[in-house]
Amino acid sequence: MSGFNILAVAQAGRLQYEAVLLAASLRRAAPAFAGRLFIAEPQPGPLWPDDPRLPDVTRRALQSLDAVILPFESRHFGAGYPHGNKIEALAALPAGEPFLFLDTDTLILGDIGAVAFDFARPSASMRREGTWPKLLPGGPGLAAVWGALYRRFGMDFAASQDRRFGAGDWRRYLYFNAGWFFGADPAAFGARFADYAVTIRDDPPPELAGQSLDPWLDQVALPLVVHALGGGRPGPELAGMDGAVTCHWRLLPLLYARESDAAVAMLESITRDPGLAAALTGWAALERMSAGDGARARALFDRGNLPPDERDIRQRLRRAGLWVR
Repeated sequence: MSGFNILAVAQAGRLQYEAVLLAASLRRAAPAFAGRLFIAEPQPGPLWPDDPRLPDVTRRALQSLDAVILPFESRHFGAGYPHGNKIEALAALPAGEPFLFLDTDTLILGDIGAVAFDFARPSASMRREGTWPKLLPGGPGLAAVWGALYRRFGMDFAASQDRRFGAGDWRRYLYFNAGWFFGADPAAFGARFADYAVTIRDDPPPELAGQSLDPWLDQVALPLVVHALGGGRPGPELAGMDGAVTCHWRLLPLLYARESDAAVAMLESITRDPGLAAALTGWAALERMSAGDGARARALFDRGNLPPDERDIRQRLRRAGLWVR
């Protein structure tokens, strides 16, 4: 499969640098990719007190990497919930064309055009932990919380469950990392995503009382959208995502601490490119990692025996003075 669009969202700040890494890694790892890479850019407006647009140096770098800068308007979220950018940007993509959304903190490591996406059956990343919902003293259980959401939108809750796991196990319930997801039509996907997210935010079922939706709102709404559009958990044909084809690295210290040698090699190859130096200048985290902190972070961990929780990795990096965003 090759003829699909890739969408990422970037704005001034850390994401401007990440977007350059993403675009450069795509061109290096998949030079024959037949689709288009869109970098969506939120536009100034009442929901953005500060101008979120990319600086010119970033725009030039992205365009040199054949990325299309795609402006979009923020109608529901904006600076108050920037994770909502990925929801609202979908409306700006060409309607009716299959798409893959990627967070900017992603490196392409292999031929992404050869991944066997079934765009008629949307799915998303399973590289996640049981971050939502939290079990509250005296509150409803996991089944009650998730069940209330499926009922709110008139969907079959039972059909979404993985019955290999018990009712008290968060893995039983459809839950994704929103770092990547795909579908057949960004207009239909985005409209439903926005409807579900805004409804959950503004009129949550009583079972959600006490549950935090920031930053989890996108990951609460996403499985409902995937299920409503006939999708579900990714199958083995998508094993390259969060594997040999893509790396969702999150923050640079985490990349060095836990990701593959191939991911580190890709990062360091891009950052040595003199043609991209101007666009990466000013990123303090990258400067520190490149000056030796990356190697020190990598030496702290055995990639074959990592702590099971990301929190433990972060804490060890902080204790070593290696935590920088």
